[in-house]
Amino acid sequence: MSKIAIFGAGGRAGRHAVREAQARGHEVTAVVRDPSRYTAMAGERVTVIAGDVTDRGGVAAAADGHDAAIGAVYDATADPEAFYVAAADALSRADVGRLLVVTIGTLLEVAPGVRLLDAPEFPAEYRPFCLGHAAGVDVLRAAPRPWTGWPSARPATSTTGECAPEATAPAGSTPTAASRTPTLRSRCSTRSIRRSTTGPT
Repeated sequence: MSKIAIFGAGGRAGRHAVREAQARGHEVTAVVRDPSRYTAMAGERVTVIAGDVTDRGGVAAAADGHDAAIGAVYDATADPEAFYVAAADALSRADVGRLLVVTIGTLLEVAPGVRLLDAPEFPAEYRPFCLGHAAGVDVLRAAPRPWTGWPSARPATSTTGECAPEATAPAGSTPTAASRTPTLRSRCSTRSIRRSTTGPT
């Protein structure tokens, strides 16, 4: 059994992570902005606490004593680049054995050197959100800490209505290796990217 701190536990990806970790017998600290909204989440092996993923000290305190941390965060009110850079910086400094950060599939390449978000037909209104994720990933790649895993990628719809590749990698692989070996996931609806850019977590 491990102790896992999950930042953004109130969002779609975060809620799934909480349920999965709980079902596997792990102890979970669910970090959300407003615990009063998530009283139903607290339960056997799940403790809900308040936290700000962009605050280094707060992240360090929430992650203290945990074996792993998961970042699955989103803030509809924040500037995407400022938010994801600050979150990545704080998470990368957490003193945990393993860090997993949920990002977005539009950062992956659909052709050599061409990310999905850089394709000519990619909707311009979604680029700032995707570029914010990209800036956060750059911070993680440059983090002065040993990596034991690679940030996963949330499925995101391509401009043709198919899911973009989802980056996955075995534990212990490096970001470079993971980014070179994406695994294609199944098709998904054209609404996926719209859902991923609206609504708080």
